[in-house]
Amino acid sequence: MIRKQEITTFEFPENAVIWDVRDIKAFSEGHIQGAVNQPIDHLDEECLTQVSSDQTIYILCGGGSKAPRAAEKLESLDSSRDYVVLMGGTRAARDAGLTLVEGA
Repeated sequence: MIRKQEITTFEFPENAVIWDVRDIKAFSEGHIQGAVNQPIDHLDEECLTQVSSDQTIYILCGGGSKAPRAAEKLESLDSSRDYVVLMGGTRAARDAGLTLVEGA
């Protein structure tokens, strides 16, 4: 199931699986703490095997356009999982004052 949540109201649960689906260059320029770079073009069944099937996968991008597409792609691979699109992406997080981490 795909749900949406504004990133500015996201509470970042401990051990959350957060996938940033931008390319490596954009990711290294700034991403939220704890996010893992999983470029949208590389999402496949292998990626999903790295995450326990009962864990929610939180998905974000730079501004909010790639993350919904990535969630749909993942759901087509495994519809039994929970996916949450963090709306607004990294830009909204930065604008809300959240600290971004640079580097890969």
